[in-house]
Amino acid sequence: MTKRNLIKMAREDLLFYGQGDFRGLLESLKEGLKQEVHRLDRDRILKVNEDELCTYLYSRHTIEAPILHDENKVAHPAEDIDIDVSGRFDYAVSREEGPCFVKGTSITIAVPFEGDGQLFNFQPSSFSISGVRGTVVGNEIHLKYRGLSQDMSPEKVKQDIVRDINMIKTHLQTMAHDAGVHNKFIESEVKKLVANRKERILKDEGLVGELGIPIRRKEDSSTYTIPVVRKKPRIEPPKIQAGNVKREPILHENEYNYILEIISRMALVMERSPKAFKDMNEESLRWQFLIPLNSHYEMATGETFNYNGKTDILIRHEGKNVFIAECKIWHGPKTLHETIDQLLGYTSWRDTKTAIILFNKNEKFSTVLSKIPDVITVHPCFKQEVEKHGETSFRYLFHQPKDPDRELMLTVMAFDVPK
Repeated sequence: MTKRNLIKMAREDLLFYGQGDFRGLLESLKEGLKQEVHRLDRDRILKVNEDELCTYLYSRHTIEAPILHDENKVAHPAEDIDIDVSGRFDYAVSREEGPCFVKGTSITIAVPFEGDGQLFNFQPSSFSISGVRGTVVGNEIHLKYRGLSQDMSPEKVKQDIVRDINMIKTHLQTMAHDAGVHNKFIESEVKKLVANRKERILKDEGLVGELGIPIRRKEDSSTYTIPVVRKKPRIEPPKIQAGNVKREPILHENEYNYILEIISRMALVMERSPKAFKDMNEESLRWQFLIPLNSHYEMATGETFNYNGKTDILIRHEGKNVFIAECKIWHGPKTLHETIDQLLGYTSWRDTKTAIILFNKNEKFSTVLSKIPDVITVHPCFKQEVEKHGETSFRYLFHQPKDPDRELMLTVMAFDVPK
C-alpha cells in the first residue's frame, strides 16, 4: 500500500483530523515495505543495482512532515458573510424565534507550506484537543476568522493568528520527530530486507555450489617467491546481472583485493627504489607486475588480445576474462580519462573487475591525487564511488558503455616513481 493510498481527504475545516493517527500511518508504511520486498520479482532482485533498489524503496516508504513558511503569509481581502445572531442578548433575538442573520466579516490568512498537504489530515502523537480550524488549498493553509464587525478588532485577530500558527508548528514538529525516527528505521530495515531476500533467492537457485574454484593461499605471501603449487583465482557467479540466463563467472571480491595487494606491494618496491625503475616505459613497468602475479596465479598474461583491443594485464578463467588492468604514466587528467575509455573499450559485456595502475614521474604527487576523483566522477560511465583505500587508491562503480545495467568495478592505484 503506497502513501497515496493511505492518505485520503479529511474533514474540511479541521486540521490534523480525519484520517487517524500519524503513527498508524508510519506503521502502515513499515508493513508496506515488507510486503513490497516480498513481492519483488526474483530477476529484479538479482539484476538491478542493490543500492539503487534500496534507495527507490526508501523513497517510497519514508515520509517528511510539512514545513510551514509563516514568514510568507498573506491576507486575502475581507468578505461579507451572514452570521446567525439568534440567542445573542445584544440583538434581543431568542433562539426560539429561529435563525436571524446579519452581515459579518470573514478574513482569510493564507500560510504557505512545503511538503505533502494531505498529512494535515493525520493526528500527531501529541496534539491540542481544541484543534486548529483551517483548510488545505494547494500548498497553502487557509485560516479563516469570522465575526461581527464589533468583535473583529485587529489586536484580537492578530492574537488568534499567532496562536493558530504556533499550534500548527508545534504539531508539525511532533510529526517531524516521529518521521525522523521512522526514516532511520526504514534506512536500515530496507537494506536488511533486500539482502535477506536476495540471499534466499541465491540459495534457492543453488548458486552456492557455483561460487568458484577452491583457493589455496600460501601461508607466507610476504615475498614473491614462486610457490610450489600456484593458485587459481576464486571465481563466483555475479549476484547482479541484466539480461543473461546463464550467470557468467566473476572474480570474487576477496580475490580482487588480493590481486591489487600484490600489485601494490610491487609498486611500493618501485617507490622505495626509484633509481632502478626511473628509465622504464609503460611496457617495462607492466612486466614488473606480471612476474609476481604469475608467481601467485596460473593465468596472468601481458598484452593479450581481449574484445576489441590489447590490455596490459589480464587474468582469464575458462576462456573468460575476470580481471583487466592498465599501466599508465601520468601525463595529466586527459591521460587518465583516455585510459578509462581505453580500458572500457577492452572490456566485454562479462568483464567486471578492472584496475588502472597509475605512475607519477613528473608532477607533485599530492596534486595528481587531488585530480583523480575530478576526472573519474565526470566520466559518462561513472555511477558511484565505492570506497577509498588510503590516500592513493580509489575504487568506483562504472557501467558498460553500451549497457547501463551491466556494472564493473574500477580501482585506480596511484604510485610515485620520481625521476
